[in-house]
Amino acid sequence: MRVSVAGGSTPPEAAKRHAREVGRLLAERGHVLVCGGLGGVMRAACRGASDAGGHTIGVLPGEDRRAANEYVDTAIATGLGHARNALVVLNGDAVIAVDGSGGTLSEVGFGAVYDRPIAGIGAPDAPHVEAVDSPREAVEYVERHAD
Repeated sequence: MRVSVAGGSTPPEAAKRHAREVGRLLAERGHVLVCGGLGGVMRAACRGASDAGGHTIGVLPGEDRRAANEYVDTAIATGLGHARNALVVLNGDAVIAVDGSGGTLSEVGFGAVYDRPIAGIGAPDAPHVEAVDSPREAVEYVERHAD
């Protein structure tokens, strides 16, 4: 399955640790990680997946694929800015949100629009988000609820 990971670009250290663990767990369980491809939570999650031998896809806001963080295996340039958040969600079967603010909230919103299961670790409080306490709980939640 593909799992979209959303989160802040300048998160606190705890959120980075959670994101890295989410990435590692997804890779170890054979899932592909989809994200916005830049820094912060996105980079940390990609690093965790990469370190565990997983595959990562970065859906970038700009026109240059080289802007992706160094742990993105497949970079997709969109030139869409924040509108690319819809594509991040559409290309996953579920969403895990870690920390974040406005951009993350938009991805959570698209997750609800596109009927994706959404787990949140310290993520913005929103309808349709299952608040969990750990990366393991987040991964297990999306595995149980994704089609």
